[in-house]
Amino acid sequence: MKYIETIREGERISGIYLCKQRQSAVTKNGKTYENLILQDKTGTVDAKIWDPNSQGIDDFEAMDYIDIMADATSFQGALQLNVKRVRKAREGEYNPADYLPVSERDIEEMYQELMGYANQVQEPHLRALLKSLFVDDAEFIKGFKFHSAAKTVHHSFVGGLLEHTLNVTKLCEYYVQNYTYLNRDLLYTAAMCHDIGKVYELSEFPENDYTDEGQLLGHIAMGSEMVAERAHQIPGFPKKLENELKHCILAHHGELEYGSPKKPALAEAMALNLADNTDAKMETMKEIFKAAGTNMGWLGYNRFFESNLRKTEV
Repeated sequence: MKYIETIREGERISGIYLCKQRQSAVTKNGKTYENLILQDKTGTVDAKIWDPNSQGIDDFEAMDYIDIMADATSFQGALQLNVKRVRKAREGEYNPADYLPVSERDIEEMYQELMGYANQVQEPHLRALLKSLFVDDAEFIKGFKFHSAAKTVHHSFVGGLLEHTLNVTKLCEYYVQNYTYLNRDLLYTAAMCHDIGKVYELSEFPENDYTDEGQLLGHIAMGSEMVAERAHQIPGFPKKLENELKHCILAHHGELEYGSPKKPALAEAMALNLADNTDAKMETMKEIFKAAGTNMGWLGYNRFFESNLRKTEV
């Protein structure tokens, strides 16, 4: 098997991959073809079956492990596989661990580093809330460590939610050190809790897709509800503080058109939005450059950044 990150344009490859998505489409000439997204632990790649009714194209479904033969091509600067043959792989022909993308960083080390920030929170009610989630709730902790931070855009790998949360909290540490009017305890708690709803918005790997609850409510509303539930279980939790924390979560996408029910009204909510946006965009850029491999030229227009992108030499 050749891992996706090592595939280069012009190669003919064969091996077993997880079919993350499969969708039928029609060309401008009215010809039916198949859009696929294939995955292994190093990433994902777009693939096409241009002649799905041809000999050698066997039946399979999304979330199946499939054995393919394909030619690696390029489309608008991105790698694409032209699948010539495909069959559903048999159990025992593959190891599922080879198909789950995992953070490059050690998950337990990241979690302990995040707990270091939790231990800096002095306000007793916020400290108790963090403890109820990140120390006492074994089921939540397991999901939090294993989940991605997004379906596709950024940190879409095992440990991605934890890595993103830690990065956001570390950026908030910078803000606290340089803007002394910020409430450190509120901001650190908001940073650690801003995406906790994703544990239930997204299903576990290998599916990593939106749950019914996630589709209906979304992680922002779900996270606010989770914070409220925990706060109500803590005796004497100040209502004003609860509302401030919920506001930070509700406003962390910054703009109504980006899914935030509220725009930031507190300095801590603004800082959280900036930290979240920074880490999401920088990680997205990192993953685009990683997929480009050694290509130092222009990579083509990217709809997420609304710009043509190019790497610089480091």
